[in-house]
Amino acid sequence: MVDFEPKSYEDFDPERRPSLGEALLPIIGMIAFLAFGIIYLGLDAQMPLLWGIAFIGLIARYHWGYSWDEMFDGITNSIVMGMGAIFILFVIYMLIASWIDAGTIPYIMYWGLEVLTPAVFLPLAAILSFVIAFAVGSSWTTAGSLGIALVGIGAGLGVPEAATAGAILSGVYMGDKQSPLSDTTLLASGVSNVDLWDHVRGMAPNTIIIGTISVVLYAVIGLMADTGTAEGAAGDVAEIQGALAGTYELSFIVLIPLIITFGLALTGYPALPALGAGVFAGAGISVLVQGRGFGEAWEIIHFGTAPETGVELVNELLATGGLDGSIWVITIVFGALSIGGLLEVTGVLAVLAHNTAKAVRGIGTATLATAVGPIAMNILTADQYMSIVVPGMTFRDLHDEYDLDGTTLSRTLEETGTVSEAMIPWNSGGVFMAAALGVPVVSYLPYFFVGLLSPILVVLMGFTGWKMYMKDPEEPTEAGQPAEATA
Repeated sequence: MVDFEPKSYEDFDPERRPSLGEALLPIIGMIAFLAFGIIYLGLDAQMPLLWGIAFIGLIARYHWGYSWDEMFDGITNSIVMGMGAIFILFVIYMLIASWIDAGTIPYIMYWGLEVLTPAVFLPLAAILSFVIAFAVGSSWTTAGSLGIALVGIGAGLGVPEAATAGAILSGVYMGDKQSPLSDTTLLASGVSNVDLWDHVRGMAPNTIIIGTISVVLYAVIGLMADTGTAEGAAGDVAEIQGALAGTYELSFIVLIPLIITFGLALTGYPALPALGAGVFAGAGISVLVQGRGFGEAWEIIHFGTAPETGVELVNELLATGGLDGSIWVITIVFGALSIGGLLEVTGVLAVLAHNTAKAVRGIGTATLATAVGPIAMNILTADQYMSIVVPGMTFRDLHDEYDLDGTTLSRTLEETGTVSEAMIPWNSGGVFMAAALGVPVVSYLPYFFVGLLSPILVVLMGFTGWKMYMKDPEEPTEAGQPAEATA
């Protein structure tokens, strides 16, 4: 899954290894660049990221003595780690355009508006997203397909788009981290030297508790929805359905691309070929059912959709950028990954992780440090894999010192690293989710209950001892489950 292993603190020559103060300098610089560029100047993230690359490069070259080749190797290693996400971004943007033009997403929207109400929509959106993401093992695939349709349904019902996006993301990330098919689930168990099924079982209490709280909160929000406002502000449901039915040929056959994609995922095909098959299937349905010319269908996949349904809300919901639309997102991802590579190859990440581990004084603070690590890596490297690998390697020995079973490490990595990628605007996950669902990170963040609550619960478990699994070879355990610590 990840062929490259980041260096540890001891791997760096002490003469070139930065001190803690030196390691904090590029971090402070990056925060200043992003704040000045995005907040004060109103720029997109690309230019502040470019300033950060230049700033860190100058420090690395003229203060720490790194050559261009060494820095370039760090950048390329980081980009290689994120290449899977980049390829999926390309394909997902084509898939969205393909499924809209084929009528797949409009069909789901039409029938969703037929059977759902604002009162039940949000909790059902979270539950359905969880089920699909768990089944296919991918948060991105689920959000980029089913999620688009759910956003459209929510808009038609008058549910705030930010709340809809938050419910979708809560569902997809619960399903992703709990699924044995997920790449991050496999990675977290692998880097922690834990059996995959022990890891999945170890996360179950968190998923049940946070999932239940989230669904209840979404139900409360749904019950508070003003249906009168929904009809006036979001448009009459019948008018939206009429616009969809008048623009697209809606029949069960348009679900074939979805059935093929999810079917392949369920049978074990990797994400890229499964999604790619969905793109081709969508193009075929566009030609055979919607009456597109062959070249026209692929042109739409390339440049995006711009339907003219007669209802402005529907036009906005179904307008996409296609393959071309992915370029803006990918440039941010490349910039952020480049910074992460520079921070890794120069030892900044290793120094920060080492000094964090030194500050630990017990199981509670060990859990806190482990929880903060993946979130910090997602902020600094913009890569979900790096957020699991670096803290996993750093804190593995620390957990051994306190006789903590590897399940506690793997669970903490997932509960913080996997879910927090969507909470950071320049992380590949945050950039993708915001672009795919059409809702900025800062808007959906207050409604992303799983992302907000999961790290809190896992830290509380560390300080209370509840469900903290310990190494205890003298005490027999059931189904390979390690012994549980007492508070």
